[in-house]
Amino acid sequence: MEENNLITHVILTGGVGSRLWPLSRKSQPKQYLEIFDGKSLFEMTVERNSYLADNVMVVGNVDNHHLSGKVMEKSKTSYINIVESTPRNTAAAIAFAAFASNPDDILIVTPSDHIIDKMEEYNNAIRQAILKAKEGFIVTFGIIPTKPETGYGYIESKGDKVISFREKPNETTAKDFIAKGNFLWNSGMFCFKASVLLDELKQFQPEVYEKSRIVWESNKDGFLDLETSLEIPSISIDYAVMERSKKIKVVPASFSWSDLGSFESVYDYLVSNGHPIDKDGNMVIGCDKHTTFLGVKNTIFVYTDTANLILQKESSQDVKDIYSELEKQNSELLN
Repeated sequence: MEENNLITHVILTGGVGSRLWPLSRKSQPKQYLEIFDGKSLFEMTVERNSYLADNVMVVGNVDNHHLSGKVMEKSKTSYINIVESTPRNTAAAIAFAAFASNPDDILIVTPSDHIIDKMEEYNNAIRQAILKAKEGFIVTFGIIPTKPETGYGYIESKGDKVISFREKPNETTAKDFIAKGNFLWNSGMFCFKASVLLDELKQFQPEVYEKSRIVWESNKDGFLDLETSLEIPSISIDYAVMERSKKIKVVPASFSWSDLGSFESVYDYLVSNGHPIDKDGNMVIGCDKHTTFLGVKNTIFVYTDTANLILQKESSQDVKDIYSELEKQNSELLN
């Protein structure tokens, strides 16, 4: 029987981007901020993959699905909408997408908040991944690293074989990974046949599989029920499937990639696109008022209507601690 492999681009839009506060808020997560050439990261994600896929599916949540809807309307893209009532991590989000698909459909799963350049390399990596997915493999994309980055997880690989998945390393370990030369950044992008992913999930995490299935089967126009959703274990797809399955392949990819997870990576991206900095490397984001920096270097001044942040570029990973602190206080400033 000839398989009809429709290709679906699945966009995961769950995150808040706590390391980009105060730009990124619960009401306006980083993937919707139109600070990248007048477009949002989400819109760029939709455009980038529109040539590769037959269908688009957006897995979002009750807080942000209207923001996704606006982007899809702007780009005139019809899509399958899956709205989670509560975040249950990536294993469940990806399971919903697979349940919403035909068993033979090939899913390309991407986050909604990445910057990707060198499109030829990107399209080439996707094509390779689709071929492997058709053969029954679950494919992950490993980015050939450009520096010993501590903000990403790594994949230890040999050709297209995965030897191990590694947590975000400290500085020393990251340098060691780069020196060894067979370590790739874990991009959080995947490609697989819907039925293969579900079979593996069922084998390794039967509870996630079963409870996600129950939630999906009672969906109303893609909206998922809160009470039954809360019963799904909150587990990442890496832990649930990637680190356990024998069907994993990696495509080592040389497109340039960043998850823009910190102000440091936003800074680097904006500088490469001509955003002004002064002679000491200081930058203003979010404000057109004339700002002068005196006696400081590599400082980022982030301006919003209700909160400002002034940080040393090197401290950008610590912004999430400010976010957590404000969360404990139940602060209005996160909304």
